[in-house]
Order: sequence, then structure tokens, then C-alpha cells
Amino acid sequence: MSHPNAALTPRHRLKVARLVVDDGWPISEVAARFQVSWPTVKRWVDRYLTGESMHDRSLRPKISPNKTPKAVTMRCVSLRMRLREGPVQLASRLGIAPSTFHRILTAARLNRLSYLDRATGEPIRAYEHPHPGSLVHVDVKKLGNIPDSGGWRYVGRRQGEKNRSATPDKPKSKWGNRKLGYAFVHTIIYDNSRVAYTEVLDDETGVTAVGVLRRAVEWFAERGVTIERVLSDNGGAYRSFLWRDTCEALAIKPKRTRPYRPQTNGKVERFHRTMADGWAYARCYQSEQERRDALEAWLHHYNHHRPHTACANNRLSRD
Repeated sequence: MSHPNAALTPRHRLKVARLVVDDGWPISEVAARFQVSWPTVKRWVDRYLTGESMHDRSLRPKISPNKTPKAVTMRCVSLRMRLREGPVQLASRLGIAPSTFHRILTAARLNRLSYLDRATGEPIRAYEHPHPGSLVHVDVKKLGNIPDSGGWRYVGRRQGEKNRSATPDKPKSKWGNRKLGYAFVHTIIYDNSRVAYTEVLDDETGVTAVGVLRRAVEWFAERGVTIERVLSDNGGAYRSFLWRDTCEALAIKPKRTRPYRPQTNGKVERFHRTMADGWAYARCYQSEQERRDALEAWLHHYNHHRPHTACANNRLSRD
């Protein structure tokens, strides 16, 4: 591609050369017609005669004596992945400038430690399936139920314990405290655009997980999405025969992550973190029911209005 201020495009350069070589036009007349200098016309005529391309040549030099050796570059990448230190610390090990080390890391897309997996030190390999429904992620987030009048996160530990003890219709533990239990947030989010289907229930058994899956399939189908695969962790509900048989009946292929590798299911894990910040602990709820009632509005905002950086800041026009 020619530079923005070029007088001749590659197509016109070829036309200029053909007028001179094939049609016998004088170089001065061709230069006047196209409003360029005669050396410019001569340049493209010479390239045409030698069979060269009419496109701009690269300005990169053929020889770079001061270029960092390939062995040093590979050593820089290896140290970054293994030690996960900064350019200043690692550059001193190799006796090179920190700016040179940073340039090498930038070229290798390792200039940020967040690009490396914490467990293995290897570059994070992001993946995304090509179309909606090709893969959905499923997981459960466990949240402590909120006592009436607010929990300890907002009212403090002492007042939180008083609110907990005063919450009615809850059994007491042997220490006299009310056992509020947990809320289990079941989420199914599809890989292509991070659109999420979420329900808050009172357990995470196989029967409950299967019910969520069936309702999610219907919810996605209403939006024109057919689920083909579902990826889960190795929880008991997802290892059960009931889950396997339900997936088979719905024509869904079940897949599970490798043990102790939650990163594989990272999209739904990241959603749960966003949900905790934006909904679960966003403000002081006066009861657990009030928090659950607020989920629908927050989920609508997440799916339809909130820009998503992983999807080029698109909203659910991405659905």
C-alpha cells in the first residue's frame, strides 16, 4: 500500500510505465500529464523493465548489525516465563539494557505479567468458539445469605451478628447463632459473546443443575441460539449420570475441565467476579430476598447495555 501523500497509486504507476515503454511516450510528457517529476516516472519505468512490483519497497535495512541476537531474545522470553520478574531485574541477568528487554517482551506479547498463567508461567492462550451456542460454560457461585437489616460487610461485625440473630424463620446452631445458609448462583454463559443466564437457588445438587440447564436451553432457544456443547468443572452435579443423560436427551455434548484447572472455565469464573462486584456486594441489601430481586435488573444491564472489553466493547447487539 502506498503512503498517504503518494502522487501515484500502484495502478497508475503501472499505467505510467506502460505509456513510456509500450506506447513510446516521452518521459517528460508523461510526467506533465500525471503532475509528477521526470525522475519519478523514470523510477517506475525502470522497475517495469526489470519486472519488479509497482508497490512501495520496505524501508527495513537488509542488514542490521546491532540487532539483538536470536539466542538472547529466546533467553529473555524464557526468563520472563520462568521467573516472572520485571525488565529491570531480568535485564541485569543478561547484561542488556532494560529498554531492550522491554522491547523484546512487547514483541513477544509478554510485556504484562497478566498475560502469563500464574500456575504454569506460560502465555495465556485465549480461545473463542466461532458462533453462539457452539460452547457454553456452566458453574455455581456460593454466596452467604444476607440477614434482615443488612450483613456484616456494610453494618459491621457486631451489628451483623445482631441482625443475624434477629432474622426469623431460621434454625439456630449449637452456639445460638442463626444458620442463614447459602445462596447458590447457577450460571450458564456462552463463549461467543458472554451472554449469561443466571438463577439463584438454595442448593447445587444434580437435580437442580439439570433443571437450570433445561431452562437455559429454552431461554437461549427463544433468542435463536442452539447449545451444542457445555463445559463444566468436576463438581458432583456435573459428574452425575443424571447430568450425562440430560445432556444426551438435549443433544448437548458435555465436557469437563481438567482437575485443578479453573482457568479453563475462566469465562464463567470472570463473570462471577463481575457479578459479585456489580450485584452481590454492590450495596447494602436489607434482606436476602431484596438482593435476589435485584438480580434480574442487573443481569439485563449486563446482557444488553454494559460494554464488554472481551467483545470489542460491544453490547448485546452481540447476541
